[in-house]
Amino acid sequence: MKLAGLGVEANRLFPRLGDFMEFVECPAICLPGLPDLFRATFAASEGAAEGEALHRLVVQLLAGDAPGGPRVFVADEGGVLSAACVFTPLAYQGDVRRVRLLSPLAVLPSRQRRGVGRGLVAHGLAAMHAEKVDLVMTYGDPAFYGRLGFAPMRESDVPAPFPLSRPEGWQGIWMTDRTSPNLKGPVTCARPFRDPSLW
Repeated sequence: MKLAGLGVEANRLFPRLGDFMEFVECPAICLPGLPDLFRATFAASEGAAEGEALHRLVVQLLAGDAPGGPRVFVADEGGVLSAACVFTPLAYQGDVRRVRLLSPLAVLPSRQRRGVGRGLVAHGLAAMHAEKVDLVMTYGDPAFYGRLGFAPMRESDVPAPFPLSRPEGWQGIWMTDRTSPNLKGPVTCARPFRDPSLW
């Protein structure tokens, strides 16, 4: 499915958040606090061990030096980070199309169910569109990402870096008109995601 309405600014899509909420690409000054945001969010929903695992993952992602990533976007609420999402490259051997992985995404528990995550992802997708990315993939809750226009993708059409334990969570959104599937693997992801247990 192709994303519609990318020309509409995410901050205007979600006016009920108020003028104090801003979606921006993460400035260098906020990077040190990002791992703690992910730890707090995932510890609250999945337990302390998962919080620590996400903290380590984000630290590793931010330390990476792969071309094209990571791109980090945040929800800035009066100088307080309330949400963040990360985009990293997926490189398909022999395919010229540009693909990005949206993962992970975190919204502080106190800010959930208010449209913050949806607004932040919309802002990030608009940036990917401006960057002429062809396809954005994610591996997560189909109910949440489906509301943003993501559609299920078959592994035979868009291979994942490793076999998926929950194939229904493999979803994508086409950013360009080149919507023909069948990307040819193997696929290379950012180093911190090269762990089969994450998939």
